[in-house]
Amino acid sequence: MALYNVNREVQDAFYRYKMPAIIAKVEGKGNGVKTVIVNMSDVAKALGRPAKYTCKFFGCELGAQTQFDNKNDRYIVNGSHEGSRLQDMLDIFVKKFVLCQECENPETTMVVKRGTVGLVCKACGNQSLVDLRHKLCTYIIKNPPQKDKKEKTKGSKDTNERGHSSEEEKPKSNGVNKDSMPNSNGKVSQNINNGFADDDWSVDVSDEAVAQRMMEISSGAATLTISDDLERTPTERANMLYAFVKKHISAGTIKTASKEIVNEAERLDMKSKAPLILVELLCDQNMREQIKTYKNHFLRVCHENQKAQKALLGGFEKMVELHRDALLPKAAHIIKEFYDLDIIDEEVIIAWGDHPSKKYVSKDLSKQIHAKAQPVINWLKEAEEESSEEEEEEIEIEYTHRAGSELKMEDKPQAIPQHAGNGDAEQKQDTPAEEEGEDFDIDDI
Repeated sequence: MALYNVNREVQDAFYRYKMPAIIAKVEGKGNGVKTVIVNMSDVAKALGRPAKYTCKFFGCELGAQTQFDNKNDRYIVNGSHEGSRLQDMLDIFVKKFVLCQECENPETTMVVKRGTVGLVCKACGNQSLVDLRHKLCTYIIKNPPQKDKKEKTKGSKDTNERGHSSEEEKPKSNGVNKDSMPNSNGKVSQNINNGFADDDWSVDVSDEAVAQRMMEISSGAATLTISDDLERTPTERANMLYAFVKKHISAGTIKTASKEIVNEAERLDMKSKAPLILVELLCDQNMREQIKTYKNHFLRVCHENQKAQKALLGGFEKMVELHRDALLPKAAHIIKEFYDLDIIDEEVIIAWGDHPSKKYVSKDLSKQIHAKAQPVINWLKEAEEESSEEEEEEIEIEYTHRAGSELKMEDKPQAIPQHAGNGDAEQKQDTPAEEEGEDFDIDDI
C-alpha cells in the first residue's frame, strides 16, 4: 500500500509521519451510487483523529450525505468520487484539523471545550483554535472524541488518547488545565503536560531509539531506486510530468515526443491526468487546430482510457474558461473534433453532455459549454439509436497501431443534421480531420 507524508507539502522521503493512501470503492448505480472508503480507519488512525470526522469532512466538502458504521468499520460518502480527489480533500482536513498552526507538526491533540475546538501541539507546546466557520466544527462539538479506556498511564487514571477529550472529562494533574488553554492573544502558558508520553502514537526520542531509527534509514537508503517516484504525492508526480513535457517544448521536440510522454505518464501512474497537462501546455485560443497538430499525443494517452478522456473534456472546459470569447462559440466544433479524430469515445461524450459539472469550471459556465455542444451530443445520440436498431450486427471496429493510426468505425455518422428552419444551409458532409474547413457552422445550429 502506498504511503504518503501526513503533510504532503513536505517532500522529505524520510519524513516520519506517514499515512496510507485512500482506497475508494464505488458501489451501486444511478441515484444509489455511493463511495465506500475501504481503509478510512487506517487513515484516521495515522492522523490521530476519529474516522467519522474525516468521513464527515468529505461530506461537508462535497455537499453529500455520509454514513458510517463503526462496528463494521464501514464509511460511506454518497455519490461517485475518485480516491485521488478524496486524497486531495484530505490534505485540507489535515491542514485545518491536524497540523499545528505554529510548527506544522501533526503531533497534536484535539481539545473540545466550551463550544470551541482547539489543537495542542506536543512538539512546540503551541495551542490554537480551529476556525469554527467550517461545518465540521459543529459536528465535532456535538460529537466530541471519546476517551479510549484501554490506554492508561502508570500510577494514574486513564489518559486521553491523541485527539480524545471532551468538556465532561475533567483533566487530571497530567492533563490540559485552564492555564494551558489559549489566552486572548492566541498563545498559551508554558504549563503544558497532556500525557503524550504514554500515547502509543507519540515517537520515542530517547538516544537509543533515535540511533536505531538512523540505522534503519541508512540501510533503507541503499535500496532506493527511481521507482520511488510512485511514493510521491499526486501533485508531485503531476509536476514531474509537467516538467517533462515542458522540457520537450523548450527543446523543440514536442511534436515527435508523444511516445516518450505517454511512457513517462505511465511510469508516474499519471496517464489518466496527463490530458490536463497536455491541454495546459499545448493549447490556447486556437485549440481546435492544436488538437489536430498534437493528435497523436492525445490519442496515446486517451486510447481505451475513459478516465483520461473525461480529464481531457475537463481540460477543454478549463481552456474555454481562459479563452471564453474565442472558444465558447466553437465548443461544438471542438467536441466533434475529439470524436472525428477518435480521441474520445462517443459514449463518453454523451455521458459528459448529460451531466454539467462544477468539477473544473463553474456550474454556470459548464452549462453554457454543454448548451453550445448540444447539437453534436444530440447527433451522436440519434446515430447511436439508429445504429443499435438497424445495423447492430454489422458494426466492425478496427484498431490499427496503438499510437500511429486512428480508430475506424464503419458506421460512424457522416454529417451533423441541420437545424429545422435553416433551409438555406447546405447539408455538410464529414471531411477528413486534417482539413482546415469548418465541419459545420455553429451559428446555423
